[in-house]
Amino acid sequence: MSRLDAYLEEKRLAVEKALLRFLPGESEPPARLNQAIRYSVLAGGKRIRPILAIAAAEACGGTEDRVMHAASALEMIHTYSLIHDDLPCMDDDDLRRGRPTNHKVFGEAMAVLAGDALQALAFRLLAENAKVPGVNPAAAAEAAAVVAEAAGSRGMVGGQAADIMAEGRRVEEADVVFIHQRKTEALIRASVLAGAIISGADSHVRQRMSDYGGNLGLLFQVVDDILNVEGDVLRMGKSVGSDEARGKATYPAAVGLDEAKRRAGQLASRARDSLAGLPGKTDVLADLADFVLKRES
Repeated sequence: MSRLDAYLEEKRLAVEKALLRFLPGESEPPARLNQAIRYSVLAGGKRIRPILAIAAAEACGGTEDRVMHAASALEMIHTYSLIHDDLPCMDDDDLRRGRPTNHKVFGEAMAVLAGDALQALAFRLLAENAKVPGVNPAAAAEAAAVVAEAAGSRGMVGGQAADIMAEGRRVEEADVVFIHQRKTEALIRASVLAGAIISGADSHVRQRMSDYGGNLGLLFQVVDDILNVEGDVLRMGKSVGSDEARGKATYPAAVGLDEAKRRAGQLASRARDSLAGLPGKTDVLADLADFVLKRES
């Protein structure tokens, strides 16, 4: 196991443990809703967003414990977005992380409510991060504002709206970048920034971390677009070929598959370059750029 693999597994387990602590119990009323929440949150996944928050915090002199509330909140926001994205009124997907999507198991109404509840719980955790020993309450509030901006109409939700409106239209690269910067990049950038802010990073380090998160976020979505063309459904745990079938605005659709792969390599290089010369330990963050570039699921 490589150094990065060991780190990712260690932090994934820590995040899983925290999520179990923060989520409502499956027998707690209303039980059906809480079962739907836990079904999607605990379905596995790489936990990239919370791990990025932790790695950024550690690179800025912080600790896992001080940022775990925010890290868990980021995973909940990401999961709620997946539940809603999979709905028939959105992307209408049947498979997520190798299992039937939430609405296929619990029904559309309960899936909507599970997503709503996860978003509310996420912002409760972001607020409660201010009470964690060693955390500056003002920094916790600033991190919460950064995440809220990234999750809303100027970020993830706005990107999903633009994605829906672009379906079936001929798109230029600028259209794809607009969608990707909001739908995926915004929350990944916010994950990195939240860890840095809560850990007391100065403005210079924050800017470099923001640049890193922005490049990594775009990289993640470009690779996702590529995998939807040529990925393996068993590795992916979700449908492939669906973007083309629905006329989605993707990098391969706008610039071609080979050029999309070249752009992905450029983004990985830019992400690593953003970390150059920073005083903290950034090797994990640099390795994560290569991990995202080479991922197969």
